[in-house]
Amino acid sequence: MQTTYLQAVGDALREEMRRDEKIVIFGEDVAEFGNIFGLTRGMLEEFGAKRVRNTPISETAIVGTALGASVTGLRPVAELMYADFTMVAFTELFHCVSKWRYMHGPDFRTPLVIRCAMGASNGAGAEHSNCVESLFMHAPGLTIISPSTPYDAKGLLKSAIRSDDPVLFCEHKQLYQTRGEVPEGDYTIPIGVADVKREGKDVTVIAVGLMVRRALEAAETLEKEGIGVEVIDPRTLAPFDKETVFRSLRKTHHAVVVEESTRTGGIGAELAAMLQEELYDELDGPVGRVAALDVPMPYNITLEKTTVPDAGRIAAAVRAQLARN
Repeated sequence: MQTTYLQAVGDALREEMRRDEKIVIFGEDVAEFGNIFGLTRGMLEEFGAKRVRNTPISETAIVGTALGASVTGLRPVAELMYADFTMVAFTELFHCVSKWRYMHGPDFRTPLVIRCAMGASNGAGAEHSNCVESLFMHAPGLTIISPSTPYDAKGLLKSAIRSDDPVLFCEHKQLYQTRGEVPEGDYTIPIGVADVKREGKDVTVIAVGLMVRRALEAAETLEKEGIGVEVIDPRTLAPFDKETVFRSLRKTHHAVVVEESTRTGGIGAELAAMLQEELYDELDGPVGRVAALDVPMPYNITLEKTTVPDAGRIAAAVRAQLARN
């Protein structure tokens, strides 16, 4: 059936809470108000105040409480209203959440999910528009998921909730109202498995989050020029599915990485280094990178759109990549 990304995430939460009474959700305004986007609306009435709780405006307390709850037998799904606010809880996420399972022995489990809405959206400005995946890729032990479709969002959130490892689950705000096919009934998607969203023979585009949709749009344009673009959605950034990407590059011999976070020190930098270290002989040129400009996100919507990659910039990067031959 067709459903929105927002509904898919909400359905995953409801279904998992009905399945397992150890699952609890909490965050700012998730109870009576039902989340700033309406995603948790009705959950307080269905599951009660012990399992659906509002929190103070203290991200450090939210993340710390989630970690504490996880080690005592619960499976918390904590919400940070915006991904930008992970910075407030950086020590908890980087040092405690990501490391404790490794620090305390093989029988120690930390089954928690931190959900956060991220990305530029209609002039939200520099402190409410960040994509944070690349920052936390530097935290070994933390699973990082960034789905691009309703189907992936639902299946991966269910897998994240059932995992015994801590998960940072990133949801792009501009994807919430996008629609896609989602099967009825229970299903999961394995963590750490990429998805080929479109097959092509000439260039491999690895795109993250909202950029998957824009890469597919660019691929449609380039197809009319006789260029076949293979679009790969990693879905999980940590652990990263190298084999799916390697398989594609052995066919196309060209790679472009597309992300919304800023270019310097970003996802593209890491993937370019990895591909050129491990698959150098298969590449017919350096790995291309498309990312947001290295500036704080502007409030002005026209400037915001200039800062974030669009399909035109992606198509131009692909043409430049192939022109190197």
